[in-house]
Amino acid sequence: MNPFPFKSVLTLLLSGTLAMGSAHLAFADDDDDDDERGREKSGWFDSRETLAPVVNATYSEECGACHMAYQPGLLPPQAWAQIMTPDALANHYGDDASLSEALRTEISAFLGANATDVAQQMAPSGASNAGAASGSLPRITESTDFKREHDEIPARLVTGNPEVGSFSQCNACHRKAAEGNYDERWIDIPGHGPWKD
Repeated sequence: MNPFPFKSVLTLLLSGTLAMGSAHLAFADDDDDDDERGREKSGWFDSRETLAPVVNATYSEECGACHMAYQPGLLPPQAWAQIMTPDALANHYGDDASLSEALRTEISAFLGANATDVAQQMAPSGASNAGAASGSLPRITESTDFKREHDEIPARLVTGNPEVGSFSQCNACHRKAAEGNYDERWIDIPGHGPWKD
């Protein structure tokens, strides 16, 4: 007394196979909107619109006293290590940002631990390590991806704008930069308004 005759088992298997095939076809249906979003999100800045916010109070206080406390994910670990040497801090982009050894060690550890290898893609044009080729310190604004994301913005809206002054003043235009959000919808250039590609 077999409760499932061979014909019933074969029917169940065939039905299951057809159902799985139909499901696969339904899942394989490509949505043009998804494809467009995939192309739009191909760059480093696009794919990393939201970076981990700065959570180290010492870094925020010490570095944020002079400029925005940039998210560690904006540069690779070796770039932060180069910036945080005692000599580099003594001549930190033209200013003396020297720190006690304890503060320097704490901030360096935070930056190194929270930098991302994805930021390797941010090497400046023609250089393998940000700033290494010219002997100068690494600059986020010299990276290939930064330049690609900002290449359409006229200099008059940034360097010629007294409310911005420099491309390094991220938070002047990116209203949520301090939170690590560089999404285009939060761009508001002072004296110009929102920016759309």
